[in-house]
Amino acid sequence: MTHSSPNHGERRDDARPSLIVIHYTGMADAASARARLCDPAAEVSAHWLIHDDGTPEALVPEDRRAWHAGAGAWRGRDDVNSRSIGIEIANPGNRPFAAAQMTTLELLLARIMARWSIGPEAVIGHSDMAPGRKIDPGARFDWARLARQGLAIHPAAPGEDRPLADSLTAIGYPEADPGTRLAAFRLRFRPGATGPEGEADRRLADAAATAFGRFY
Repeated sequence: MTHSSPNHGERRDDARPSLIVIHYTGMADAASARARLCDPAAEVSAHWLIHDDGTPEALVPEDRRAWHAGAGAWRGRDDVNSRSIGIEIANPGNRPFAAAQMTTLELLLARIMARWSIGPEAVIGHSDMAPGRKIDPGARFDWARLARQGLAIHPAAPGEDRPLADSLTAIGYPEADPGTRLAAFRLRFRPGATGPEGEADRRLADAAATAFGRFY
């Protein structure tokens, strides 16, 4: 297996991967993304890149700290880079993900989760851990498809009408202003929803918090 990116280091404090963070590249094509992820001057990388045709490429060894997540936190813990494996999917951010890419992602996730004993509650988007700063993998990413295979959390039915802030904290979202947190939640669980917080947000967030809570 070839690891092409020089942009990585030691995981801090003897951390081991306990999260998987999914990204889109936000670039025109996989070749452009690969060049940036492997450029020492860019100081960014990911463990895996899924090309436009679904081909997976290992860029950084999984036991190393790739530079994909940046500032943010999940479930009250920062330095996400030291605790995670990053998967970049070639997509500029304005189109659906190709079927071949999603099939590859499913296979890759299953293998990574088995290797590192990572559960579906620990598969998150870049936008989940960095509300207001990042929006990938975006509104077109099919979280429900992953959830149906036990590879992520995405409730199929609403829960109770409980305080939204409590549910978002229980899920794992970092502290931010209410509007920013709501936008990050909707991006994953209610893509396309707009306007002020409503009962639908609260009920779906409660269902998600309950689902995540089964694992924490």
